Amino acid sequence: MKYLVLTLVFGGGYLAAHVAAPTANSADSQPPAPQKAVAKVPDPLANPNIDFNGYLKIAQEAAQHREKRRLTESEFIKMSQEKGAIVLDARSKEKYDILHIKGAINLSFPDIDIESLKKTLPDRDAKILIYCNNNFVNGGAPTTVRITPDNPTGKLVGLKAALAFPGKGAIASLNISTYIALYGYGYKNVYELGPQLDPSSAKVTFESNTK
Repeated sequence: MKYLVLTLVFGGGYLAAHVAAPTANSADSQPPAPQKAVAKVPDPLANPNIDFNGYLKIAQEAAQHREKRRLTESEFIKMSQEKGAIVLDARSKEKYDILHIKGAINLSFPDIDIESLKKTLPDRDAKILIYCNNNFVNGGAPTTVRITPDNPTGKLVGLKAALAFPGKGAIASLNISTYIALYGYGYKNVYELGPQLDPSSAKVTFESNTK
């Protein structure tokens, strides 16, 4: 009897294993149920032409690049006289026409784009010198400006400087925005007038497009 029970037990296990196996294998052989495609909802704010994170990255690179490219007034004057050097004034045309550093060309910051840069600054390797409102103390005193051949009365620059160079917040300085923009467009030979100057004693000379 003992051997009969053992025989039945082992026999039953053998049959169970072989009967159940095909069922399991059969299930495994079935292709997986197709997954329902989840429709991707478009981002209503997406804009491939605006890359804020990319801007921050370029701004950090430009900041490091700029550290050794800020010039004293004397260095600025000397470099501006080099062959091929360009002094760029990115203020509005209105402010530029009132008064600007002699010899500077104007490309207003809002007008900086791919096409305007191709036209105004076709050579990306050219030496470009920039300055802005914040390089001058409150536009200078209205009537205290040194006399120069271009300003024989001493009044022309002083009267116009207050209108031409209104101060901006330090963190909103046009030099910063212009430097980053030029760097981002591939202009790496850029230099910036560093100090804040008083037009009444500045060594740079000015000119005006208005009478």
